[in-house]
Amino acid sequence: MNPVCKLFNIKYPVIQAGMIWCSGWRLAAAVSNSGGMGLIGAGSMDPDLLASHIRKCRAATANTYGVNIPLLFTHAEEFVRIVIEEGVPVVFTSAGSPSKYTSLLKENGIKVAHVVANTKFARKCEESGVDAVVAEGFEAGGHNGPDETTTFTLIPMIREVITLPLIAAGGIATGRAMLAALALGADGVQVGTRFVVSEESSAHRNFKEKIIEAGDGDTGLTLKKIIPVRLLKNDFFNRIKELEDTGASREELAELLGKGRARIGMFEGDLENGELEIGQVSGLIREIKPASTIMHELISEYNRARSELSGM
Repeated sequence: MNPVCKLFNIKYPVIQAGMIWCSGWRLAAAVSNSGGMGLIGAGSMDPDLLASHIRKCRAATANTYGVNIPLLFTHAEEFVRIVIEEGVPVVFTSAGSPSKYTSLLKENGIKVAHVVANTKFARKCEESGVDAVVAEGFEAGGHNGPDETTTFTLIPMIREVITLPLIAAGGIATGRAMLAALALGADGVQVGTRFVVSEESSAHRNFKEKIIEAGDGDTGLTLKKIIPVRLLKNDFFNRIKELEDTGASREELAELLGKGRARIGMFEGDLENGELEIGQVSGLIREIKPASTIMHELISEYNRARSELSGM
């Protein structure tokens, strides 16, 4: 049996990424009900809202679901308390040390996966006792690794140094990409950008349509002096780039970034002044579809591609 499916008790080794402003209970439940595993993105929530989303998700699916907790966020400790109290079965942690909460979560019967972008932290994950590792390449949307290692390079590198179930992330939106990730040593995939452009995603319609219009070269990695983040290019992106090109300090960049940029762009739909976090694979997406359809297409294309390759 596939190690990721066995670990999380799911039908398909497909994890929907826990993305800020895009992945609430509706999307998580829809993906879980379709045979994958949906994640609620806690990073854009306060503790009360997270608790509400967990309860609604639990009521909407009998299947495994989880919560993504970015550890650098203000409410991380409260989020950990809430997932324990609410009996969430799976937690994906990111943007911090895997050793911080893994033991506590596992003591309370929660499966833990941690997101990394290099082999050093993959080893630390194994030492910290996590149940699975997510290897996220440079292609991914949102916050990114500073080394700019691509998914195709990262997966086999991390596969060499850990024995845990390995989940590939970054640039995966099709069944063919899923097959390629598994061929490189991954046991499953985490899909973000494709699920942002789903009917159940809580992203603003303006943002979804902007993603559909995107082509290759329409995203860029920026804000490397603060935390590297991949964004769709817009007026805000261009202003950041102008500052970076003139050697702006971290403080100057932080002042322009301000607070709430991701919310006004991704959730409220301000396409010029907002921060539009999305992956490079947005250039392949052309339609808003139900999450169940996206899951069906992923698995169907994976099976077709696998069959084609087996006959070569």
